[in-house]
Amino acid sequence: MTYKDVTNDIPLADQTSVGRSAGAKSERSADALAATPTGAPTDTLAGSPRVGLARTALASLLGLILLCVLWETILAPLRPGGSLLLLKALPLAFAVRGVARRSLYTMQWASMLVLLYLMEGVVRAMSDPPGFSRALAWVEILLSVTFFVCAILYVRPAKQAAKRALKQEKQARQANRASAAREST
Repeated sequence: MTYKDVTNDIPLADQTSVGRSAGAKSERSADALAATPTGAPTDTLAGSPRVGLARTALASLLGLILLCVLWETILAPLRPGGSLLLLKALPLAFAVRGVARRSLYTMQWASMLVLLYLMEGVVRAMSDPPGFSRALAWVEILLSVTFFVCAILYVRPAKQAAKRALKQEKQARQANRASAAREST
């Protein structure tokens, strides 16, 4: 399969071969890649590990949004009747579309954003009085860590391929300079 890194417009090759049949194609054409709306990868294998990571990331993101809203309105609000802290779920909502489309760019910034929710969960797990709020904080920690790990593992092959492409480009430039220097002498 071929992926397109949205941030650098570099075509990337997926090295995973899990679940492929002997006759399955390993690369998509450039035309099919260009037809993808945002340049986001579209995995053709429903059972590939990357699809599982993307689905788990989306599920944990949606769970985190739902937890934040319910926590601050119904389950254990800081004030009786709820508070405006439910708005803390809004930044996560901006990431849902990109995560659902498996956008590398969105996965990257959302993985950094979710660290704020991880910090909040740790602080509330350690500082809230014993009870239901502490349990919700541990659920927030679990969902945040799950999203972070899945997003990082999803983006990792693309970043490695981009580094390899940059290294090859650098080596090609050095070879061109060396050949130009030989020709001029």
